[in-house]
Amino acid sequence: MKLEYFIAKRLITTKNYKSSISAPIIKIAITAIALGLIMMLISVATGLGLKYKIRDKISAFSGHVVISNYDANETDLSLNSISLKQDFYPKFKTITGIKKVEPFAVKAGIIRTANAFEGILLKGVGADYNWKALQEYLVAGRLPKFGESMSQEVLISELIANRLDLKAGDKITTHFIKETGNKLPNVRQFQIVGIYNSGLQEFDSNFVIGDLRQVQRLNRWKADEVGGFEVVLADFDKIEEKGMAIYEELPSTLNSQTIVEKYGNIFNWIAMFDFNIAVILVIMVIVASINMIVALLVLILERTQMIGVLKALGANNWVIRKIFLYNSAYLIAIGLFWGNLFGIGLLLIQQYFGLIKLDPNLYYVKEAPVLLRFTDVLWLNGGVVVICLVVLLIPSYLITKISPVKAMRFD
Repeated sequence: MKLEYFIAKRLITTKNYKSSISAPIIKIAITAIALGLIMMLISVATGLGLKYKIRDKISAFSGHVVISNYDANETDLSLNSISLKQDFYPKFKTITGIKKVEPFAVKAGIIRTANAFEGILLKGVGADYNWKALQEYLVAGRLPKFGESMSQEVLISELIANRLDLKAGDKITTHFIKETGNKLPNVRQFQIVGIYNSGLQEFDSNFVIGDLRQVQRLNRWKADEVGGFEVVLADFDKIEEKGMAIYEELPSTLNSQTIVEKYGNIFNWIAMFDFNIAVILVIMVIVASINMIVALLVLILERTQMIGVLKALGANNWVIRKIFLYNSAYLIAIGLFWGNLFGIGLLLIQQYFGLIKLDPNLYYVKEAPVLLRFTDVLWLNGGVVVICLVVLLIPSYLITKISPVKAMRFD
């Protein structure tokens, strides 16, 4: 093996090789490998980055599984309360992999200013709500703080704030329809302490987040009555499995729905990313393989006399084929080096500086997100090497058809 590697190395580094007819073709093959890897790295990192970013956004505002009454609509607006005294609250005892169960309630209302008004959904959450999940979407002010007494602090979206010309620190007047009794609306005043921007129209155009006790008071519910529960899982990849397990554990009066089911249009769109990434990977590997095949064939034809000499000296076909495969592996390694250098470099620039912007109305994010993982880079590099070398076994078979006598006469 050492002798074969030495001959292959000499084949690559010889001055005749660098100035030979095959030199431009070899350079094109190396460039194709590099560009192919750059495209694969970018497609995987940005595709998965966008997929995970949107998924995390929905999870931050809605949990992973929503438990509600059967009469609740898509926004979890329920007219009937659910008791907090449930076997699964505050923790599922029979299902593992659940981080948290958070109660909530939603009440429809209207924000009215001197010049305009806007319909909203006041989402009430408890003091133990996971505010950290919303921290990265905060664009102004701070997150609400709930104490022992009922809080007037709310978090509104940037979209609603712009429509009503509001800012952090302003007080707003809201009107809520009474379900029973006197039909005059309930009027409540809240203070805007923070403004968020999720980039998701479903949330930004509707939700104002405040104290759960405000919604309980508006609905005339008791302290142990809520509108539903949001379940946060430890592993999103098990959402279907855990969603089914949660549904089976609930009493017959309650229903559960995963966010994949609830926001099916978004997740169906996200699922297309995997197909697009797979198509790009296949195309890039095919292009790189074809270029390497052409380069290897040219190299074999150019070194026909050398092949004849090696056969005359007693080298068998497989030994000679390995010499050219080692040569090809070296060329692939050069292409991968430059591909990784430029590909990872471009992704890091995007990750830290966000140069490529996206339309949030179409992609739910303002800039192209990047998910750069070592395992993805390793699998891509390894896959290119293995596939290309396996494919190159076919053209290397041409060596077995070369006769030593005819080869040494070949010019």
